[in-house]
Amino acid sequence: MAEDRNALRVTCTAPVNIAVVKYWGKRNADLILPINSSLSVTLHQNQLKSTTSVTASQYFKQDRIWINGKEENIKNPRLQICLREVRRLARKRRNSGDENSNTLILNHKVHIYSVNNFPTAAGLASSAAGYACLVYALAKLYGLEGELSEIARQGSGSACRSMYGGFVQWIMGVKEDGSDSIAQQIEPETHWPELRILVFVVNAEQKPISSTAGMQASVKTSPLLKHRAEIVPNRMMEMITAIKQRDFESFGQLTMKDSNQFHATCLDTFPPIFYLNEISKCIINLVHSYNNHFEKTLVAYTFDAGPNAVIYTLEQHVNEFVEVVKHSFPPEENGEQFLKGLPVNSVPLSESLKSSIHMNPNKGGIRYIIHTQVGPGPQLIEDLNHHLIREDELAKH
Repeated sequence: MAEDRNALRVTCTAPVNIAVVKYWGKRNADLILPINSSLSVTLHQNQLKSTTSVTASQYFKQDRIWINGKEENIKNPRLQICLREVRRLARKRRNSGDENSNTLILNHKVHIYSVNNFPTAAGLASSAAGYACLVYALAKLYGLEGELSEIARQGSGSACRSMYGGFVQWIMGVKEDGSDSIAQQIEPETHWPELRILVFVVNAEQKPISSTAGMQASVKTSPLLKHRAEIVPNRMMEMITAIKQRDFESFGQLTMKDSNQFHATCLDTFPPIFYLNEISKCIINLVHSYNNHFEKTLVAYTFDAGPNAVIYTLEQHVNEFVEVVKHSFPPEENGEQFLKGLPVNSVPLSESLKSSIHMNPNKGGIRYIIHTQVGPGPQLIEDLNHHLIREDELAKH
């Protein structure tokens, strides 16, 4: 599809990324320039992804977009920026004589269809995957290659990190125009094959305060946020070293400390912002009880702007820790599949481990678990059966 200069329909997928050094707060809200650099892990698209189909036609009267089957306002400023910047880059490359740019459709309107296979606006980085997928798909439609994270960043800050697989840093940059505020891959997805991720879906409902509104409030009112910006550079260096050395002890502790500080900043905001709920706090206590039992950091939690936990661990500990979670949060008998994604085997728990977990069982506290691993960046889908748009340009969903 990408090589067909006359192709008018393209479908791509893009991954979720979960930060281990968080981005919170903008120094320039219009360009989405952060007050500190950040670093994330790209999750595998076999379990979590956004899928976007874009089509261009001379018969379309206006640009339109559908998200999860519902038409949304195409006039959304962030959507408009992404469309404008991709088209601007396409025109620039056409004018420079780039033979790969698809000049036939520059004046055509586009229809965009996007779906997520995970909860949207629930603190699971849906906007990051969605905007990365949009920018990547538009770039393929117009025949663009090269650095695109600067455009994705202007849709949703964290989207720039979803433009790459593996372990990715978002360099905050120093230029006022934002041209040096881009994402960069630290290591590919093959670097740490033993690393596993468990996503605990506690509440799939839309969060009460958006990340954008929360950041604005923190920038205005939180003294702790200013302190955080000063210590993040050193934390970034420590995290990069831990990843390169595959040092889970350091990686896990840094991840948890950064998550805690991020939520402390939210609490330091006035009025305070509460993204965690009581189940989130129980998960935090469970992780520390498990690690204390072994006197070693074997699992690590992180929470973005929502109550859902993301757990990092190594493959060898997955079965036992999931069993501990099932012991502490018995699944409800509602027929819903509790474990999704990569296989998890049931194993017996020692009595000493059970006694180390000091909490009463909380039935149904965790709705389900997604077991995944580190994955690649955006992908072009060649199989026509996976397009979200039929030949008559109607959404399949």
